Amino acid sequence: MPEQQWILASTEQLAEWFLQAVKQYTPTSSGQFAAQLLWQRGIRGVPQIATFVNPKNYLPASPFEFGQEMHLAVERLQQAWETGEKVAIWGDFDADGITSTAVLWDGLGQFFIQNSQLVYYIPNRLIESHGLNYQGIDKLANQGCKLIVTCDTGSTSIDEITYAKQLGIDVIVTDHHTLPAERPPVTAIINPQYLPSDHKLFHLSGVAVAYKLVEALFQKLPNIPQQPLEDLLDLVAVGLIADLVQLSGDCRYLAQLGIGRLQADFKLPPAQRRRPGVGRLLELCQKSGDRPTDISFGLGPRINAVSRIQGDASFCVELLTSRDQARVHQLAEATELANSRRKSLQKEVTQQVNHKINQMDLSTTSVIVLDDPQWAVGVLGLVAGQVAQETGRPTILLSTEGVEGQGDAGTRGHGDGDTEMGTRGHGDIINNFSASPRLSFSASSMFASSPHLQSLARGSARSVNSVDLYQLVKNQAHLLHRFGGHPYAAGLSLPVENIPLFTQAINQQLRQNLGGATLTPTLQADLVVTVGDLGKELFLELKLLEPCGMGNPVPKLLIQNCWFENGWHRNQQDSQGKKIQYIKTEFDLRDESTKNPFPGVWWGHYKDELPPGRCDCIVELDYNTFKKRYEIRLIAVRSNEQSARVTQHSIQILDWRNLTTATTPSTSTTSPLLIKECPTSWDDLRAWLRRSLHNQQPLAIAWSKAEPQPPEQIWLTLVGIAKYLSRTNQLVTRVQLLQKLGIGNQSLHMGFKALRYLGFSIQTQDRYLQISQHSNTKSTLTEAAIAKFLDAVREEQFQRQYFTEVPISTIQAIAIQTI
Repeated sequence: MPEQQWILASTEQLAEWFLQAVKQYTPTSSGQFAAQLLWQRGIRGVPQIATFVNPKNYLPASPFEFGQEMHLAVERLQQAWETGEKVAIWGDFDADGITSTAVLWDGLGQFFIQNSQLVYYIPNRLIESHGLNYQGIDKLANQGCKLIVTCDTGSTSIDEITYAKQLGIDVIVTDHHTLPAERPPVTAIINPQYLPSDHKLFHLSGVAVAYKLVEALFQKLPNIPQQPLEDLLDLVAVGLIADLVQLSGDCRYLAQLGIGRLQADFKLPPAQRRRPGVGRLLELCQKSGDRPTDISFGLGPRINAVSRIQGDASFCVELLTSRDQARVHQLAEATELANSRRKSLQKEVTQQVNHKINQMDLSTTSVIVLDDPQWAVGVLGLVAGQVAQETGRPTILLSTEGVEGQGDAGTRGHGDGDTEMGTRGHGDIINNFSASPRLSFSASSMFASSPHLQSLARGSARSVNSVDLYQLVKNQAHLLHRFGGHPYAAGLSLPVENIPLFTQAINQQLRQNLGGATLTPTLQADLVVTVGDLGKELFLELKLLEPCGMGNPVPKLLIQNCWFENGWHRNQQDSQGKKIQYIKTEFDLRDESTKNPFPGVWWGHYKDELPPGRCDCIVELDYNTFKKRYEIRLIAVRSNEQSARVTQHSIQILDWRNLTTATTPSTSTTSPLLIKECPTSWDDLRAWLRRSLHNQQPLAIAWSKAEPQPPEQIWLTLVGIAKYLSRTNQLVTRVQLLQKLGIGNQSLHMGFKALRYLGFSIQTQDRYLQISQHSNTKSTLTEAAIAKFLDAVREEQFQRQYFTEVPISTIQAIAIQTI
């Protein structure tokens, strides 16, 4: 495996007023660490701190901010309630989909009698796809269902929705994945992707969208429900955190409230708990429900494991919602056993994948594509995520066991998106991919090949270093059977004979897109601390940032010149006492700052992997509820003898993206070099980095997210400008054209070429351009020239979107290479 590049986040001199504002929330400590983290993550004002820390200071959005679609959905549900129609919930088999189904089951269950007027359908992971399917629709039609309410799925199931309508079944879609080009033929579609990207509801996951529908129905018919709406919040928190959405706006608010409900319910005696199944799961994973990591390391992986191992995860809804203690205890044990089997299977596949990687030349590999007939499809996404982070390369793992026809896992309507943190010893499994649901939760386009039976490879893909995996794979659609995903996770299937060509094509494309930038695995540490800093005070400071997730990852702590003692490891055991192939090493950590050692764990590693002597390590601070102690979770370690320590780069990079002038901080005696124009290539950015280094100035990246026009509209605007200038004989500068069109020089050059095929001439006069039209005829090459212009504009827009979202850690890694 290539050596990982460690990067230490830039620290800034904080203003005293900011430190004092944070200190209000850390009465037992200085608040310095929390303040630095909040500032790094864009929480830079007193009102922001207040709403970030305390949900009581936050004003949530109304469910009716979804507009007419929400009104249509509520009206249709009210009609079904008044006429006694049978309603079906169509869910999904990952943690977000299961909790979404559970929220609708409990929420709509206040209006419809469960199991008679209200039923639910969860596809089988191993033989069905995400989204609606004909077989399931037929089953619901035979049961007399007149309305289907989807959750966490359905936006792109156009043909299936049309089929349901032909059978007399209306469909309400609640989802958060990519929108189809046109509104599907539904009664209503509630999807935050229709909202502006800065809207409070834009980042909602599937479970949160389902909750908003129930909230609207509760407001419409307030006298019907017998249970409070807030009883659903614990389920919302589980789904939100397990699905790795950006926890900002209403997402953070709902997660904060939900974790509080989860913790309060767990403190009750088992017989009094509202959700005894959740309580039993927490007991089995030795958690208490008061931490987001209790979900990401505990509940989420267990819920996901059921479909990974046995396909059918329907009973998980009962596990989350039933009050029958005996029944849910039985289901919790089955879930725990499935998770144990998942761990063992994942470990086995990981070892086989690593063996194959050790035989590869990674210096000539941009995308790792591996296949094997024995690999279990259910765990390939988890292993691919681990490999991607360790190698710094997007990874695609495929099972080539002969599969005929459509029932292929890994080709779902929103990809293999149930990535979970709990399967690794630490979080941040997507390697700091910046959170933009417009990208990060774009659902799939489906690419169906010949309907004839064929031998298919099925699998999962994971990205790293902000490489847009969705776009990479989508561009090879002609080689695929089906595909779905988003920039950091995807599921796909393709004919086995296409694997070599697919591997070659996707590697070539990424090499071209990188423009010379290398794929180095990177890990960013947020703060430097000592062993003496570890403990309750620091834990409470860092807890201010919870719940952590996309855009606000769990703080990574760098401890330098330390050493390990008392290391030991053991195999984990499942609930039946059987050993599973999953290792945990425990140790004590020491350094010169204190005489007291600090305990820690390293998941998935043996004690012999701990380096002897002095070393540096990156850790996360945690509280072990079972052992009632504070401990660290080891993320990465390197001995002092290894060549590179943490990079202290000499270019200070300030992330001022999307900040207004009023909030732009002044943190240095040297005014920073400001980049306001979003680059379209790494070469553009490297030029600024070299200039910053030469001038010894901090570099502030201060471009804002743009909402580009469609390329076709830009072309029409260019033609219109050319005709106007030809008619009026006015001159124009290149800069004026670039600003008016919102494109770069390369695209403008291609536009000029296309204009010439339309009979225009472009002449240079000093700094000005004169555009004249001498004829109005099209040659046979005109359409091709226009197509090249449109492609150039699309590529520029894609690159600008990339640099709008690219993590600061990736830019810092490029800066190191530039130096």
